[in-house]
Amino acid sequence: MHFYYYLLAVAGAGAESRETAQATPPRPRYGDAGALRASVYGMNHGQRVLNADRFPDEPEVVLVVQVHNRPAYLKMLVRSLENTAEVRRFLVIFSHDHLSEEIAGIVQGVTFCKVLQIYYPFSQQLYPGEFPGQDPKDCPRDVGKEAAVKAGCLNAEHPDSYGHYREAHITQAKHHWWWKLHFAWERVRALQGFSGFAVFIEEDNYLLPDFYHFLKNMSRHRKAHCPDCDMLALGNHDGTSGFNELSGKLETTGWLSTKHNLGMGISREIYYKMMGCSDEFCTYDDYNWDWTLQSLSGTCISKPLKVLAARGTRVLHTGDCGLHQKDACQPEQAHARILDSLRQAKAALFPDTLAITRQGPVEHRAHVKNGGWGDIRDHALCKTYAKRL
Repeated sequence: MHFYYYLLAVAGAGAESRETAQATPPRPRYGDAGALRASVYGMNHGQRVLNADRFPDEPEVVLVVQVHNRPAYLKMLVRSLENTAEVRRFLVIFSHDHLSEEIAGIVQGVTFCKVLQIYYPFSQQLYPGEFPGQDPKDCPRDVGKEAAVKAGCLNAEHPDSYGHYREAHITQAKHHWWWKLHFAWERVRALQGFSGFAVFIEEDNYLLPDFYHFLKNMSRHRKAHCPDCDMLALGNHDGTSGFNELSGKLETTGWLSTKHNLGMGISREIYYKMMGCSDEFCTYDDYNWDWTLQSLSGTCISKPLKVLAARGTRVLHTGDCGLHQKDACQPEQAHARILDSLRQAKAALFPDTLAITRQGPVEHRAHVKNGGWGDIRDHALCKTYAKRL
């Protein structure tokens, strides 16, 4: 099915009955892309929650995990979840942009909490030879506009700010993040009525054992001492350095891409503020969702986003490879580092009290755009997510 016809079909899905939506979804058909697209449509519509009979209570914690195709790191994340206190109170939503039997086996092997899988429906895997994947008639990244126009490639008129043309594998992560944010808050039936912070993480993250304890206390502390804090940040990029001293300490400051994109707690209220800036998010020429969000804080979102952040991280970053380091993945070494970090942090977990010990400025922080997001097709697709796609 051509992408644009499929787009229309998915956009109309919300009109179907609740009873139909709760039917058991089909298993993915790992064959041609068309069959896989149909499977994704059915599974997103069906939303079968695994282990719901075992854990019938409403979730107290919602985790939303962006998953690509790094099964070794995903296994580490699942292991950390299993070792997290009170994990039975969690609903973990795994949002996939790559389907495989190996990844499905890892997620569906989780038995210790409720699990829901959702699927980004416009991935490279589902559209391997056309937009939003890489169309063979697209302009090469570095061809230059004059040569592109002369060659007549599809997107010749729309390079990014640096004269480069889109690469599907680069644009996909930002697309997936924005779609996932919308789908979780608007379309996931298991979240209807949920009034807390949903915590957004990625497959190469690792939760500390007191994550639940810390999140609950942090949420209470925000309500009592920082009601104007818009977001939570349960992780940082400092690892467990100084953790014994910082375990129970918090700080308030303006939200920054480089500091607060790990373990982000987003409420429904802030989600609505973000979606009010959908056009700005979707046209900002930066392929990074987090730098794009920082650009909106204090501009389209008129009041700069204020974050309540853990100084002692509760989310570790295991990934030693990603978009730009595809050949450097060393999950065994990453796991060894994690175990060492856990040994360092163990004695200071589960602090009795929390305290805000540092307050930073809350202001708009301008930065140089990274580009990679100049194609008007990406802009148009991105904008559709806020229209109940």
